[in-house]
Amino acid sequence: MDEIRVPIYLISGFLESGKTSFLNFTLQQDYFCIEGKTLLILCEEGEEEYDMNALKLTNTVVEIIEKEEDLTPERLAAMDIIHQPERVIIEYNGMWLVSKFEQMKLPEGWGTEQEITCVDASTFQMYMNNMKSIFMDMVRNADMVVFNRCKREDPLASYRRSIKVVNQRAEVIFEDEEGELDDIFQDEMPFDINAPVIEILPEDYGIWFVDAMDNPETYVGKTVHFKGRALKPRGMGSKFFVPGRTAMTCCADDTTFLGYVCKSSVAPALREGQWVDVTAKVAFEKRMEYQGEGIVLYAENVEPCPPLEEEMVYFN
Repeated sequence: MDEIRVPIYLISGFLESGKTSFLNFTLQQDYFCIEGKTLLILCEEGEEEYDMNALKLTNTVVEIIEKEEDLTPERLAAMDIIHQPERVIIEYNGMWLVSKFEQMKLPEGWGTEQEITCVDASTFQMYMNNMKSIFMDMVRNADMVVFNRCKREDPLASYRRSIKVVNQRAEVIFEDEEGELDDIFQDEMPFDINAPVIEILPEDYGIWFVDAMDNPETYVGKTVHFKGRALKPRGMGSKFFVPGRTAMTCCADDTTFLGYVCKSSVAPALREGQWVDVTAKVAFEKRMEYQGEGIVLYAENVEPCPPLEEEMVYFN
């Protein structure tokens, strides 16, 4: 990968999701200040406006793109010549596919440093119900997803799972009007994590998968019991397989498999896609499949079982 000379910060989100407020605040922070010029590309104008005097103080110039067809490699190359920025911030239009920009040829030396998606928690469910495919496109490669205008009675744990099933590495932050919310997921688990064997019911598999990914220390050394399908990726070793479930991220044609590496003496006898009942002890180790550390299950018992009535895991 070529070295990034001009980092791009791409801020996505639907209209009135808090993108402008987020950038107004961030641009004025000492930690975000640079000596060179910042190019701010606005692809959407909401009710919140920028303080142009404040932008001048931070040596920020603004370009406006009103139509999606005007955001082209040629237009970006022209901006690079005219402004010679040291960094670029793009407030992206919520109705444009982020993936289209991700695939665009950029000026030499430009590269995406960070993708952030802003979400208005009060309208999140509405957009998920009506524009799920566009939202999933926003968060699929996001480094951070910021939910603002949150209330403690909102189903925030469900919101987080909706993001994690699509993008496991994304940092998910929740903010109310006064700042970041802490300790909002205590006692939310629908299973007893202190039981001798933690029983993961079929409807709770997605909850467990995401929580184990976020908080592996909670489960290390404990024993879990669940049902899933066995996948046997090549190169993993004959005694390893991946038991898990398929999750629908956007539509029936857009799914992902959620499972952790499992070691078992019966793995060589398992068929690809076979349904199994798994009891295993949880560890956290370096594995090539994770490109780092991740959950590893050491099976105490693996038995064939009938398929579940509902194979798919849903996040709502």
